[in-house]
Amino acid sequence: MEIWRLPISASQRGKLISSGYTSLSSLSSISSSDLARELKVSESEAMNILKVASHSRGSETSNASCSIVEGAQSAWDMLHDEESLMHITTSSADLDNILGGGIHCKEVTEIGWSSLSLIVNSVLKYKLTTAFSSESIIFMLIGGVPGIGKTQLGIQIAVNVQIPNDFGGLGGKAIYIDTEGSFMVERAFQIAEACIEDMSEYNRFLRKDFQECKIKMLPQDILENIFYFRICSYTEQIALINYLDKFLSEHKDVKVIVVDSVTFHFRQDFDDMALRTRVLSGMALKLMNLAKRFSLAVVLLNQVTTKHTEASFQLALALGDSWSHTCTNRIVLYWNGNERYAYIDKSPSLRSASAAYSVTARGIRNSSSSCKRIKMM
Repeated sequence: MEIWRLPISASQRGKLISSGYTSLSSLSSISSSDLARELKVSESEAMNILKVASHSRGSETSNASCSIVEGAQSAWDMLHDEESLMHITTSSADLDNILGGGIHCKEVTEIGWSSLSLIVNSVLKYKLTTAFSSESIIFMLIGGVPGIGKTQLGIQIAVNVQIPNDFGGLGGKAIYIDTEGSFMVERAFQIAEACIEDMSEYNRFLRKDFQECKIKMLPQDILENIFYFRICSYTEQIALINYLDKFLSEHKDVKVIVVDSVTFHFRQDFDDMALRTRVLSGMALKLMNLAKRFSLAVVLLNQVTTKHTEASFQLALALGDSWSHTCTNRIVLYWNGNERYAYIDKSPSLRSASAAYSVTARGIRNSSSSCKRIKMM
């Protein structure tokens, strides 16, 4: 059971969620005195909260024990399910290729981008090695990396998830959670127009000897199927993630959740790192459960910073090492000269590889560069 379902006052639920307690299990090992101190309430009030949580946890366990056993699945069934899963195209064939077909449903994919800020005229050199030879090239980041296209990619995914089944898509809807205010509805309209044009061209190509099927989708139809949430604080972000269970139950055609970005408020508003880790872990677990339960993709846009290790600079994910274990797949976006690249940094099923991509007026597309695969060291 989630905290927001507990039969306690709304203010008590709000204090629990703000302090990182999003599920009953998170309250199982804390004392009433510690809880009172964290929530800034009296110890008697904290004891009452723990008593209600314990009672609810006991009834939940007894009701769910049978369903847990009955819900067992064989490895063969799991393999069949994975093989039948659909993917969301990125509109870049090269990027889809290294991703195994596109963004995976039932998984959490994290997309980070380099946000390195350097002093004017300073140069950091990163050594890259090609996947097929020992030849090395120098990757230089100068003055930061503006315009890498992470929001563009998020919007592209929110549009492409709506491609109908007849055209190899999911025919679903999207949730876009914007924490930075970077979502551009005019840009979404442009990408939607280009997506419909691509489907029309694909339709003409497949049916050139037959009568064409008319594409009935309009750009405004695509925009109407993107549920947009503007988030202004980490407490709003936590509350929304907890609300998504109910929202998805009422909108079962949603097939992707995009969070742009998952890190913004947690890098701004937190001084207590232990509390931040607990809050983020609960949020990540919730998103993973949503991805599995509703067979949808979760795309978390993150930032990549630099850390100094053994007299050299290395790219590292924001929010620390604990957060880095929460996603299924991790993709890092970076500049290599004038080319944008996406690098698979972590995946249980995909090998490390890079692919160049472009951000065009029509959205994410293949790059014209012939250098597609680079392995980072």
